[in-house]
Amino acid sequence: MIMRPAHLLASIALVAACAGHPPASPAPSATSAAQIRAVLDTTAAGWNRGELAVYMSAYADSTTSMGANGIVRGKDGTEQVMRQGFWRNGRPAQQLRYDHVEVRMLGADNALVTGEFILSGAGRPDRTGWFTTVWARTSQGWRMIHDHSG
Repeated sequence: MIMRPAHLLASIALVAACAGHPPASPAPSATSAAQIRAVLDTTAAGWNRGELAVYMSAYADSTTSMGANGIVRGKDGTEQVMRQGFWRNGRPAQQLRYDHVEVRMLGADNALVTGEFILSGAGRPDRTGWFTTVWARTSQGWRMIHDHSG
């Protein structure tokens, strides 16, 4: 088969356009998803022991979160909201667990995590809500950079 000059030029242009570009991202990393789930498990365990610092360890210092009055900036701001709400008595009244957690990788170093939080026990009705969090791989491991829970 003889290539016509136009076809040959088009083929060369296609190869040149692809040169230097990495191949498409591999399938979502099961390892990264497992690491993020482990951090979430740590937050629930810390919450259930009444250790706010352990719960907050999943948040990046520069995190943002959606509060009742709009966006809250920084880990300290998010902690303040927790102290005024769930932790106003120095520890949460109910136990925390997560369900329906899905980790969707947004590249090698970012993920979107959705799920349901369930607060139960203490003779109170369960309180449930859905969350969407954005995570980034940092030098300290996976951390939440945005939290929208409700």
